Amino acid sequence: MTDMPPPRIRTRARGTDANPETRFDAHTREAVDDGWTPEEPPLARTEVRDEAVRAIIARNTSPDIGFDRSINPYRGCEHGCIYCFARPSHGYLGLSPGLDFETKLIARPGAAAALDKQLRAKSYRCDVIALGTNTDPYQPIERERRIMRGVLEVLQRFRHPLTIATKGAMVERDVDILGEMSGAGLARVGISVTTLDAGLARTLEPRVPSPVRRLKAIETLAKAGVEVRVMVSPVVPGLTDHEIDAILSSARDAGAVAASWVMLRLPYEVSGLFEDWLSRNAPGRKAKVLARLREMHGGQLYSADWGHRMRGEGLYAELTAKRFDLAARRLGLDAKLPPLRRDLFAVPLGDDRQPSLF
Repeated sequence: MTDMPPPRIRTRARGTDANPETRFDAHTREAVDDGWTPEEPPLARTEVRDEAVRAIIARNTSPDIGFDRSINPYRGCEHGCIYCFARPSHGYLGLSPGLDFETKLIARPGAAAALDKQLRAKSYRCDVIALGTNTDPYQPIERERRIMRGVLEVLQRFRHPLTIATKGAMVERDVDILGEMSGAGLARVGISVTTLDAGLARTLEPRVPSPVRRLKAIETLAKAGVEVRVMVSPVVPGLTDHEIDAILSSARDAGAVAASWVMLRLPYEVSGLFEDWLSRNAPGRKAKVLARLREMHGGQLYSADWGHRMRGEGLYAELTAKRFDLAARRLGLDAKLPPLRRDLFAVPLGDDRQPSLF
């Protein structure tokens, strides 16, 4: 990937300027200068298309994931995290996991209506719905689209338990819903803090709120009575691993009550994108980072084996887990939180189209 031709489009605050083919592509494309390229290529801008949805709840049976259903209001993510494991999912849409993933977004404005219909089905059985498992529900376009807000309003009406995973400080906007639901044992929020180094964060996660801003979001939610889990996710070996203790301590001081971590995952096309990022932004650490990853995955940069893909294997993976566990225990972030309530779930008498008379 490092031999790709220069981009024919300018980028600003993006994780990558490359647009590699996906494993689904039948043909290989190569950029060629035909003499018509302007002296200053156009700036890459975010494009949003709407997707009509009949069902919004996705199911999974993965044995190492703690939920069996999830909702993602958007496909693609403007946050542009270079390491994002979800990048390859854009290939299912015929789009690249590179710059396309950050700039060609799919919004699902009918999510709330579809969810209302699914929850009313007589066959539906309540269990925790995880929000933001693939792409961030609080990425910048949520400010005007408000699809996530609509989903939360439906879940609140049905008294349905939920968890949220996000890097977006915009989660503060919904503190009215989340505070009430958390107080009833129906909601919990996880906020990811990868590094406390603002400069590093700006290149790793170019359109994500700063680390300080995310800690402030933890504080805001905690003061409103929301249970917040800090997610040290991902841990980048040889680059951010030394910050585990500091991240946990800062999050605890902000009000987090629990913590979790995930090792860096580089499935499919993400590995090449991340290697390019290392070459440009951390060339002196590239060899160490890649060596650590190969050490944990049997000589490969990534192994998708269940039970190991989230943490890796070997001495380094074991030492990282031990370091995290010791810090979490010392800071009181190791307590096992009680399960969210399922017994409050109830189908309301009316909906937005046909309100109840009672």
